[in-house]
Amino acid sequence: MRKAPRQQRSRVTVDAIVEAATRVLARRGWARFTTNEIAAVAGVSVGSLYQYFPDKLAIAEAIRERHLHEVLAALSGPQEKEEDEGGEAVALDRRVERFVDGVIAAHSVDQALHRVLVDEVPLAARSSYPEFEAEYQRRYRALVASGTATGEGDDGTEDEAAARMLSSAVEGVVHAAARRGDLGSSVLRSELVRLVLAYLRDRRQAGRGRAGNPPAGVDSAPCP
Repeated sequence: MRKAPRQQRSRVTVDAIVEAATRVLARRGWARFTTNEIAAVAGVSVGSLYQYFPDKLAIAEAIRERHLHEVLAALSGPQEKEEDEGGEAVALDRRVERFVDGVIAAHSVDQALHRVLVDEVPLAARSSYPEFEAEYQRRYRALVASGTATGEGDDGTEDEAAARMLSSAVEGVVHAAARRGDLGSSVLRSELVRLVLAYLRDRRQAGRGRAGNPPAGVDSAPCP
């Protein structure tokens, strides 16, 4: 952003520009995203627009930042519900179901806009959202930790790597489904839950083995 809004009137103008630009970008796509149309939809002059944004990429970055906040808010819903249940431990199956519901909900926030931001809008040279990335990965690390067997002796490095691998797998599936318009599919949800559970349970079994514990369902007594 070229000039940060300081007065209420300026903030209203910037909000109007970003809101209008969001609608234009979702409808037109990046190739036909123009400052002239944004200004017309926002009800401001092109000169006023350029007081705050040097070019259309800067506007797109403001849209991206706002959208990322909406994504985190959608992802927070299922996790907050867990925390409201009297602090009781939630079974892994249910935790994964809620997590998957949150991821799908997060990617359902203005699907047309999400697709354009992911597939069409170039990243600005200084585009970086470390706070978003850190918080998003924290959600995956918490999920991985909830499915990890105790006593593995992991210093957190493996959980960190597992969280990144899991997020890449889940994001790939969800983004592909979004492009096909399949985010509302019950089959997508059930298969994604199956994928995540299988990965977490496999890690749990491997953790038990490293800790010297027998896999679940296996008698640890020596053979006579």
